[in-house]
Parts: sequence; structure tokens; C-alpha cells
Amino acid sequence: MSKKIFKTLDEQIQILEYKGLVIHDIDEAKRILFRENYFFVSGYRHLFMRSMKDNSFIPGTTFEELYATFVFDRRIRNIMFKYILVIENNMKSIISYQLSKKYGIREKDYLNPKNFTQDGIKVRQVTDVINKMKRQIRVNGKQHTATLHYLSNYGYIPMWILVKVLSFGIISELYNILKAEDAYSIAEYYDVQPETLSIYLSLLSNYRNVCAHEDILYDHRTQRPIPDSKYHYLLDIEMTDDEYNYGKNDLFALLIIMKQMLQEEEFHDLIYEIGYEIDILDGKVDVVPLNLILNKIGFPNNWRDIDNLE
Repeated sequence: MSKKIFKTLDEQIQILEYKGLVIHDIDEAKRILFRENYFFVSGYRHLFMRSMKDNSFIPGTTFEELYATFVFDRRIRNIMFKYILVIENNMKSIISYQLSKKYGIREKDYLNPKNFTQDGIKVRQVTDVINKMKRQIRVNGKQHTATLHYLSNYGYIPMWILVKVLSFGIISELYNILKAEDAYSIAEYYDVQPETLSIYLSLLSNYRNVCAHEDILYDHRTQRPIPDSKYHYLLDIEMTDDEYNYGKNDLFALLIIMKQMLQEEEFHDLIYEIGYEIDILDGKVDVVPLNLILNKIGFPNNWRDIDNLE
């Protein structure tokens, strides 16, 4: 295996040009590579490659098009992150309300192992999640303003305050150890089955991390697909071997999740914001047709129609 070595900005430019990328303004390209990182910018080159085997650019591909795709992904990532945070806050509010109402507001009450599933297979998981939550109380109890206030004035931290310092990952795990009736009452709010909501929360947590760490989002694929939904059917998404081609483990799957977990007006705003960025990208990229870009993202050509579906 060849050893990777440091490349100067001039050498990075030479590599891109050697692969067929057209660079009109070399100084501007160097400035962008210095500020944004060659590795991250070049990570979008696959959209413009001749083929999987041919590692050269489609003739006529410009640095401006490559960078426009980088900027597009950043903006889409920021949009998705914003709305994932809305869902995260909603979920934390709903789950803390349901458990506090049923089991009490002191941590010794709502973190009682008897309040969670008694399934023998999940005994270790229950213990692990409760310990994670207790650890957050120890770590953040006197550091976070809200938790410190309750500890100082009341001597305990109610769950609606604790959830503020819990990661979305822990919230996802918490949902998975709820008693069946508690999991159902929360899933009912979103009009989905508990098993489906469990998958949604796990994937939302995954996408949240991708967005928060500025990883490439537009062609991200999750290991676990979402279940078939009415939206796959209503949009008449193409199928191969009885499997939908889009909306299963791609960015459109995230959109389907959001359709079911955001308020109608919030989702409408999300579609508008994404559409705006897609239109901008379409105006800046010529060598790759828009429908191929959409399909790379996982969007069917009629993706906007999901906004009008019930």
C-alpha cells in the first residue's frame, strides 16, 4: 500500500488538473482548498467521475462545479440538522412528560428499573441505559445551569430537565427499553408503530452525528433501512426486486421520517429550503443532469410532491 504524504496547494491543484478538472482561477481554488481542506472538497468528486473504474473527471467538469456541490452539501446538512434538533427537542419533551406523569419527577422514581421493560433479553440494556442517565446527572448536575438550579433548590433533577443534557443517542436507547404500553403511547403521537419509531430514532441519531461532524451527507447511506411507508407507494417510487430504489436508507428516507415527525408547517418550510438549494446547485452544475444528482442523493424526481401528501 502506497504511503500518503503531505501535498502543497500547488501539488493539490496539479492532481486535480491531472484528473481532468478545469480550474479557471487557480488562486481562488488554492484559497478554497486551504480554507476548506482538499480532502473534504475532493470528497465530492465521485459525482463527476467518468465511471467507478475511471478515476478521471467527466470532460468539462470545473472546480466551480465541484465546490458548488461541497457548498450545497454543507447547506443541506445545516438545514437537516436544524430540523433534526426540532424533532430531538419534541421527542425529549414527549418522553419526559409521559414518564414523569406515570412514574414521578424524582430521579429515584423515574429511573427505577421496574419502570422499564422486564424482557429478559433486555435486562443488560436496561441497566446500561439507566447507568448512562445517572452518569449524566453526576457529570452535568453541577455544571449545567438548569440541573444545578434544581439540585440546589430542590435536591433532585426532574426528567424534563435531565433530558436537556442527554444525547439523542441515549434518548433513542431509552425509548427501546420502555414498557410496551409506554412505547406505544409515544409512538401513537406520531401515528407510527413503536417498532417503526424505534428505527426512526436510531437513524435520526445517526444523521444528527453526520451533520454535527460535517461529514458528507448527500450520498450518506445508513446500514438499516426504514420500513416501507405509504409515501413510497403514493409517490410511485421505482422498485427493483420488490425493493424501493429510493427512500429506504438514503437522504430521502430521512425526509420521510421528518414528514411523519415534524409539524405540517415545519415540514413545508423544510421542503422549501431544500428545494431552494437544489435549484441553486442546478444552476451551477452543467456536466451532470439534475435527475442524476437527485438520484445520487436518493431523491426520486417527484420528491417535492411529498409535501402535498397527507
